[in-house]
Amino acid sequence: QRSPLPIFGMAESGMLSALTRGRRFGVISILSQSVDRHLRYVRELGLENNLAGDLPIELGVLELSDEKRVFSRLCEVGETLSSEHNAEVLLLGCAGMARYRRRLEDELKIPVIDPTQAAATMAIGAICLAT
Repeated sequence: QRSPLPIFGMAESGMLSALTRGRRFGVISILSQSVDRHLRYVRELGLENNLAGDLPIELGVLELSDEKRVFSRLCEVGETLSSEHNAEVLLLGCAGMARYRRRLEDELKIPVIDPTQAAATMAIGAICLAT
């Protein structure tokens, strides 16, 4: 049953926001186990031609507390998506990566989308349009 209220999921909001910044987006995932789930959803949305790639940083839960290491891996994977997969925009594949968005964008000189921020922004936009 459809909700009478708009629903803004972070994955879809992130992908749609990425497409406002470029034609091809790359997803930075935490672990390779997430990639298949992301790819299924990209196909469901019909965006497979816009996906440059989805690559994991491959850091486990304990390793995610090392911010220097996480940021280093985000930069490495983001650079690979940009230079080797021709991503014009990067999408963070986990809500827990939000704190790195601005720094990663500054470092790589490419737009970086945080999916939770994208969903919140779309929700605010919907409220503005309704009033």
